[in-house]
Amino acid sequence: MHPESRGSSVALVLAAGSGERFGAEGGKQMAPLAGEPVLSHTLRAFDAATSIGFIVVACHPERIEEYSLEAVAPSVTSKEWLVVAGGESRQESVGNALDATRGIRTESIVVIHDGARALVTAELIDAMVERLLAEEELDGIVAGHPAYDTLKEVSNDRIISTVDRGRFWHAQTPQIFRRDRFETAHSQATAAKMTYTDDEAVMSAAGYRVAPHLAPRENLKITVAEDMVIAQAILGERKRR
Repeated sequence: MHPESRGSSVALVLAAGSGERFGAEGGKQMAPLAGEPVLSHTLRAFDAATSIGFIVVACHPERIEEYSLEAVAPSVTSKEWLVVAGGESRQESVGNALDATRGIRTESIVVIHDGARALVTAELIDAMVERLLAEEELDGIVAGHPAYDTLKEVSNDRIISTVDRGRFWHAQTPQIFRRDRFETAHSQATAAKMTYTDDEAVMSAAGYRVAPHLAPRENLKITVAEDMVIAQAILGERKRR
């Protein structure tokens, strides 16, 4: 273990999305998975990760009490935590969560994760933090895996080309960054009124160096109802191991 790894990171878990594609009232974060909310599975992994010192959950402002009582408190038992109001966009939610830690936390690494990516493991989180601490030339690391399917470029409902998949990865979370540099990049994006779809894009726009980190494909994000079936099967297999 890297000597600086233990408790070196603050986790920002994003759970403010509406979950419209999930197709169930209340969205996906609190949907039952193996007997408990999806978000609880996510948070339990962060609670178990030795590299995490503090956990912030960003959710819809009207659901702070619900998430705190039903998902966060039962799952996070060994770490300090806070639930804050998310924003209209992912970038705003990250900013709100980050702002909540200023002046009260000193962790040098920020770990950003989708609350609906419930199959993340403590082992993956810790391995990524250790790698970032060890590789001083990097400013961040993004979990993901190479594209395995053939990629097609589509326009107006027609395939117009086949893309070389060897150059592409599927990005996941966690996405982890050196905190001071991420705060700088995020502030620059906000000042420029630029909105990005993920956190690595914020860093790359500011010129920082970010590398991919191979993660298992089973680290899926629950987006539509059928993903619950896959997640349930994976959790069942883990119990049998």
